[in-house]
Amino acid sequence: MRVRTVAIFIAVVLLTAGAALLWPRGDQNVQASPTTTTTTTAPTPTMAPPPEHAFEAADAIVPEVHVYESPTATEPYDALANPTVEDVPLAFLVKQHGPPGWLLVQLQRRPNESTAWIHADEVSLRPLDNRIVVQLSTHLLTVYKGLTDQVLFQAPVAVGAPRTPTPLGHFFIDVVVKLAHPSGAYGPYQLSVAGFSNVLQSFGGGPGQIAIHGTNHPELIGGDVSNGCIRMRNEDITALQPMAPVGTPVEVVA
Repeated sequence: MRVRTVAIFIAVVLLTAGAALLWPRGDQNVQASPTTTTTTTAPTPTMAPPPEHAFEAADAIVPEVHVYESPTATEPYDALANPTVEDVPLAFLVKQHGPPGWLLVQLQRRPNESTAWIHADEVSLRPLDNRIVVQLSTHLLTVYKGLTDQVLFQAPVAVGAPRTPTPLGHFFIDVVVKLAHPSGAYGPYQLSVAGFSNVLQSFGGGPGQIAIHGTNHPELIGGDVSNGCIRMRNEDITALQPMAPVGTPVEVVA
């Protein structure tokens, strides 16, 4: 009887000790046995591909494009004719995609950098790859690839005289014209810019809108001599023209 009691006691002690090894205390760090380790590999984040094109133009496909103050406006505040009063196709630079069916676009009107909302079904979208930067202080025009710093083209220019300065701001090419007299005052091409002089409300029968164009006075390139337009050597405007279709952003900086 005593022997049996001792045996039972020993068995209870062994079981209790084993339980102490298997049931950890709350303040202990417990590592799983190598045979029970489960390795979980975190999924690699899916990165959205970069946009194929940096900018978009919107070409009117209806006789009139209606412009609105906001996507919630019930009535347009204006209707823009297509073609324009200059008998050229109406086009815009897309600034933002809004609610479904709406686009925020930049207009070719005063004040400079005006924008409005339009119905997406009144235009056709077209991708654009380049942007133009004109630096007045260095008399330099540069074409960049998209939003990068990759230079595609660079050339000296003449800009506005002190009394008729070239306006600063963010604009876009709204008309591209091949001129009938390439040796004339405006050279072989004129790229109309949707920006307007801050001092000339009208000029030459027009509304004082600026342009990038050639010249028959290349000796003036590099100076502050124009009525606000950006002049280039004829060979340079000819090289620029294929890189700057309608809608191409144009930034003029000091």
